[in-house]
Amino acid sequence: MQQNPTGKERMGLALFLGTLVMMGPLNIDMYLPSFPDIAKDLGTNASLVQLSLTTCLIGLALGQVIVGPLSDAHGRRKPLMIGILLFAVSSLICAFAPNITVLILGRFLQGLTASAGVVLSRAIVRDVFTGRELTKFFALLMMIMAAAPMIAPMAGGAILLLPFASWHTIFFFLSFVGLLIVLNAALRMKETLPPEKRIPSTIGDSVRTMGSLLKDRSFVGYALIVGFIHGGSFAYVSGTPFVYQEIYGVSPQVFSILFGINGLAIMTGSSIIGRLGEKYHERNLLRAAVIISVSATTLLLIMTLIKGPLASLVILIFIYMTTIGMIVTSSFTLAMEHQGHRAGSASAVLGLLPLLLGSIVSPLIGIDETTAVPMGAALCITSFIGFTAFFTLTKEKQPHTQVKTDPSS
Repeated sequence: MQQNPTGKERMGLALFLGTLVMMGPLNIDMYLPSFPDIAKDLGTNASLVQLSLTTCLIGLALGQVIVGPLSDAHGRRKPLMIGILLFAVSSLICAFAPNITVLILGRFLQGLTASAGVVLSRAIVRDVFTGRELTKFFALLMMIMAAAPMIAPMAGGAILLLPFASWHTIFFFLSFVGLLIVLNAALRMKETLPPEKRIPSTIGDSVRTMGSLLKDRSFVGYALIVGFIHGGSFAYVSGTPFVYQEIYGVSPQVFSILFGINGLAIMTGSSIIGRLGEKYHERNLLRAAVIISVSATTLLLIMTLIKGPLASLVILIFIYMTTIGMIVTSSFTLAMEHQGHRAGSASAVLGLLPLLLGSIVSPLIGIDETTAVPMGAALCITSFIGFTAFFTLTKEKQPHTQVKTDPSS
């Protein structure tokens, strides 16, 4: 595939990769409206249902560490098709789960296999695009991906309204989606990493590649920003089904809408990077985003402490999710711009940290189901840590730190 493709080839690639990056949000978000139903049907509690989300996030994290280095050695196409096919199978395990233990195991396998779409979509972008085109295309991809948090919970809520449907039906649907993606990849996907650019795949080689990444101070800084701020957002993902429905008394369908509109926030944040990136360097935009993130989550924590109105939570979370779109897009570009042949491994690290942190904070949110304070505290603390990582680890590179100007002016 040619570098920096344009026209129909560019749009076709965007749509295909968009379906891959949507694997993570669909897998995470689509069953959220059914949390209360799952708890009742399987005779369990909120924390154990949230643990099924935790195991999914752990699977997504571990899968990326495995698939990323493998793809650097064997190309992108084969690992992708195998991974998504196994995702379809693991979705069926969840659909037929007779108890919470089997569901938790199935969710881990879902995450492990869905990771192929998440990590390889980013690696393919780095294979094909460079420079400003890398930033612009990833911003476009993020906007496509941001539709998933809007579509997934609303689709899950709509499925639950069908007379014959239950939470099991959601997992049958996910299995069907996985099969469609495999078919599309088999018919349309071209290999983007030629053999001459591949690197060895032994355990020792993978460890050395990861070690070289961790010695890059700025890369580690950007990875920690994404890890803590994006990872902290899973406190919102796992917390709002109970906060909105149990504490504030909204219906599953209203929850789906409130949850889904934050996809617009992510799209807005990504669009800001794509548009303003022509004038301002991504690092300056990232600086603004981490500052806004800390401010919004601090106010959110205060609102949860005083049990403020639902509208205050919705507005502050919308602002916070806008910064997520800015942070993920700009941090990815800044972290990946010099990775080249180790793009798969670098993508794995960038994807690993948010999921590891998310797997830790998700079950903690359900410890006290009578208050939204645990959710507010988790969002505030993780945003502050990401803010600190930006100002202590990332380096300002001249001449890119200044406002970009038109040479003809």
